[in-house]
Amino acid sequence: APTTGYCIIGAGPSGLCTAKHALAYDSSATVTVFEQSSNIGGLWAYTERTGKDPNGVDISCMYANLRTNLVKQGMGYPDYPVDDRTSTFITIKDVQKQLDGYIAKFELKKVIKFEHQVVNVTRNFVTNQWDVLVNDLVNNRYTMHQFEFVFICNGHYSSPVIPPFPGQEEFRGQQLHSKDYRRSENYRNECVLVIGGGHSGMDIAPEISVAAAKVVLSHRCKGPIHTGDRVIQKPEVLRLTETGAKFVDGTVENFDVIIYCTGYRYSVPFLSADCGVSLHENAIGPLYYHCININQPTMAFIGLPFNACLMLMMDLQARFCMKFFSGQKQLPCRQEMLEAWHMDQTERKERSLLGKLSHMLAGDLQQRYYNDLARIADIVPLKPVLAKMHADCINSKMEDVNFRDFEYRIIDDENFTKVKLLN
Repeated sequence: APTTGYCIIGAGPSGLCTAKHALAYDSSATVTVFEQSSNIGGLWAYTERTGKDPNGVDISCMYANLRTNLVKQGMGYPDYPVDDRTSTFITIKDVQKQLDGYIAKFELKKVIKFEHQVVNVTRNFVTNQWDVLVNDLVNNRYTMHQFEFVFICNGHYSSPVIPPFPGQEEFRGQQLHSKDYRRSENYRNECVLVIGGGHSGMDIAPEISVAAAKVVLSHRCKGPIHTGDRVIQKPEVLRLTETGAKFVDGTVENFDVIIYCTGYRYSVPFLSADCGVSLHENAIGPLYYHCININQPTMAFIGLPFNACLMLMMDLQARFCMKFFSGQKQLPCRQEMLEAWHMDQTERKERSLLGKLSHMLAGDLQQRYYNDLARIADIVPLKPVLAKMHADCINSKMEDVNFRDFEYRIIDDENFTKVKLLN
């Protein structure tokens, strides 16, 4: 009899912990991680390159001087926390070091096939397995693989969103998405328009303002947001011109560069229609607890929920899925899983958390989600202090551009302290 095969798509933080748990839960299994780039880490694999890599794959990565906007306690794994000596808000190098240490400790490198792109995943109803078509990019050779289980771990950040504006074609300066932003010194003495008041806009605008002649942040938020005093804030862009932009308040400004900090959308172009899930308004469904494919429950998505303790949540999801996939626990019937999904959808509708917010763990939903996963699969839960720190950190970010000047420390399962660092 063939051994159980697990296919994991992507070697970012979610794919790595999923591989680790698949190997741990099912020692006889074969685990294969397909990674289209030449590195682990996904968005955290820093490169000075922008655009496409040598194999023609789109590059998305964080920028050089990034410090995370989440507390480090959520960036580690339960069995491999972030180095104690680092500050609360770690750098991109710290994250890379963390992931490198993790794959060394659990010997994951041997199961990763780099520069292998998953082209198609389709259900084989004869063999009751997944047919996974993979392109070995270096040799441009296509191979069909069969797997019993498929984990989709390709992250939130594979498909950048650039909203259309009138005049976009006319503008003579440079236009880029934040995925191609690397360093502030590239914009020395230039006039820069940053579009988008989310996390990346709030981080990138103040950073560029140190080098640029002028930085304007255009956003839809009601009232000003906290970006420091070097950033001029404007409402939404009405249209672009040859030399700059006109805003909805009637003002006009000239710019050399426009940076779109307008986010990403989920993208699963390799899934065929018979996989039993659909992507609609940036929501994937129907899924049991935002991970297991209800129509084909040998497929799961790790890392869809956002506004969460990143690596810890992915690790919890991987353990949740593996408890069922390994046969240690029986999944509920399809009807029961659909009911759970419908209940979640109904509550989200009442709370205006549908569409692109369908996977957001807003407010009290975060801890409740962690508790549900742990209870249903009978696995070790996440301590409530973690979600509390995460929520505090997100609130601080909204109120104080210097929110990273605080050190967070865990006291016990429920409580933490927060100390202002003296510069």
